[in-house]
Formats: sequence, structure tokens, C-alpha cells
Amino acid sequence: MRRLLPWLLCVAACGAAAGAPREVVVIPPGATLHSAADSLVAHGVIRSKGWFTLVARLSRKDRKLQTGAFSLPRGAGGIAALRVLTGGHPLLTRFTVPEGFTLLDMAETAERELGIPRDSFLLVTRDTALLREFGVPAVSFEGFLRPDTYLFSRGVQAATVVREMATTFRSEWDSVWDATGRGLGLDRKGIVTLASIVEGEAQVDADRPLIAAVFLNRLQRGMALQADATVQYAIQLATTERKNRLYEKDYGFPSPYNTYLHPGLPPGPVGAPSRKSLEAVIHPAVVPFLYYVAGPDGRHVFSRTYAEHLRAVRRARAAR
Repeated sequence: MRRLLPWLLCVAACGAAAGAPREVVVIPPGATLHSAADSLVAHGVIRSKGWFTLVARLSRKDRKLQTGAFSLPRGAGGIAALRVLTGGHPLLTRFTVPEGFTLLDMAETAERELGIPRDSFLLVTRDTALLREFGVPAVSFEGFLRPDTYLFSRGVQAATVVREMATTFRSEWDSVWDATGRGLGLDRKGIVTLASIVEGEAQVDADRPLIAAVFLNRLQRGMALQADATVQYAIQLATTERKNRLYEKDYGFPSPYNTYLHPGLPPGPVGAPSRKSLEAVIHPAVVPFLYYVAGPDGRHVFSRTYAEHLRAVRRARAAR
């Protein structure tokens, strides 16, 4: 065997030709040596599955395969492939989560960009042990994953993605917010929930503290929040489809998240709030407004009374 090994290595290491095109080979979590060899053969990186698996075992690298996406030239050979798959760095993919994204939005993006099955991602976001670990006072990570751009390799596990996003959210949470929120009658879950609604309603940054003030004023008076963002979330939660525009019939959609039907805050956040929306809730504008309507330029017009609000609505419709 000692005499045979150098010959086998030589056969397995037939190098790629200069300028050979490169292939992206994905090794998913739990992949076996045989499935990795199949992928390498399919991409033309190696010629023989048998030689590759034999060399991997002889060199004791058969159980050291990494997961992720790797760039390899066609015809690289078994030795080069093993070197990359066991000691190289996987390619990283940008995973961008915009502000306002729901868990369902994130799951669909993770499936498309990272190859994580949507249901696997959603299942991890409801993992009770993980929720306890991060001190999330809710039944899922909705609202408690930081919207941002992350770098992951394709084939990464769902738990790794959720953990990274939850860690970022926790690290950027200002401990002062908890005490300030209590002064407003909000616990951490309430702060995040209201901020997620502000995120869904505001179109310009200047409106965020004003919209937060409207909702806080309504909560203090026992009024229904009547936020479109909660109706949109309720519909997506029930149908998995997001509606960009609501019609009159949608405001009667039966859901505990529908704040047109139920006063107070909904059961939990309706998306991932930005830091600006969180700060808007913690530091709302000091105004007497109870109503607002979107103007044609995206900014909102705020009113104190319902009569003023109706006039603002008529002007907004005329302007549009």
C-alpha cells in the first residue's frame, strides 16, 4: 500500500489546465463523501469518484469536509479538491434583509440566496430553546432579528443564520431603552412591536417620531391603532402572500393582528424594525396628534381631531 499510495495520489491530482473555467460546488450540511464526490464529478472538477473517495480515506480527510460553496477549476483533480474542501474558505454570499421584512420574507430570501429550505428557516425561528437563550419574550423571533446585510456560505444551517441575526439584534439593543419604555407603558416586546408598526407605516425618516407619537397617544386613550401595516401582516401570516395595496374589504380581515378590529398592540411585531423606528418609539415627538394620512410626496399629514383628519384626507385625495 505504501508503494501504491504515491501513484494513486498522482492519478487523483491531475491538475487543471491553465485558464480552465471555474465551477461553484456546494457541499450542504450532512453531505457524505460519496455525495460530495458526485457533485465534483458532475462539475468536471474530478474524473473518477472512486479514486477521489479512495484518496480521501487514505489521507484521512474523508470526515473533514467543510460545508458551503467552493470555487474550483474544472479538472483540478482529487488532491486539489480535497485541499479546498477540507482546508479552504467557502465562498460567501450576501444575505440582505431589508428593514420591515417579516420572518416569511426572510425565509423566502434564505431559500433563494442560501439554499436553506423556507420551512427549515421558519422552524428555527420558533425554536423555544433558542428563544430562551436570547431572552426573546415572544413565540418567535419576529421583530428580534436585525435587518442588515450578512455574509454566509451557501449551504449554511438555518440555525447559524438566525443565531447571527439574533446576536446582532441583541448587541445593538440599548439597555436604556428598557427603562424608557417602561415609562411609556411598554416592555421590550411592546417597544419592538410598536417600532415594527412604525417601520411599516413611515415612508420618510422625519415622520417616524410623529407616527410613534400618534400610536402612543391612541394607546393612552384606549383607541384602536388602525395601522395598515398590521392588516398587511395579518394577511401575509394567513396566506403567505404580501399585499402592496389594501382594499376596503381587507380592513375586516379576521386576525388578532388586525388593529382595526382589536384595540391595543397586536400579539407581537409585524416585521423587523430599523434602529430609527426603535428610537422613534423611545423618543416620540411631543405632539397632540391622533390621526395621519399619507400625502402624495410620501410624507404624512397629521391631525388632532377627526374633523381635521377628514379635511386632510380630502386634500390628500385631491392632490393625488
